[in-house]
Amino acid sequence: MPITVDIDVMLAKRKMSVGELADRVGITPANLAVLKNGRAKAVRFTTLAALCEALQCQPGDLLRWKPEPAARTAVQKTHQ
Repeated sequence: MPITVDIDVMLAKRKMSVGELADRVGITPANLAVLKNGRAKAVRFTTLAALCEALQCQPGDLLRWKPEPAARTAVQKTHQ
């Protein structure tokens, strides 16, 4: 998947544990681990907002898009 989740980076910057973040956000540590490890297929905006509030960051600090090589090639071909 071309979306990378950088929760680990923000946790390290804030010196916060996964358990503490889960408590602050109101989700289980297991669900936070699914999101953190990139196994989630979706994230609710309310959860994303709660993560940003707890970590004092912007959504772009937690999520980033990195194109996959095959997808980039297909897009480039359509724009040529």
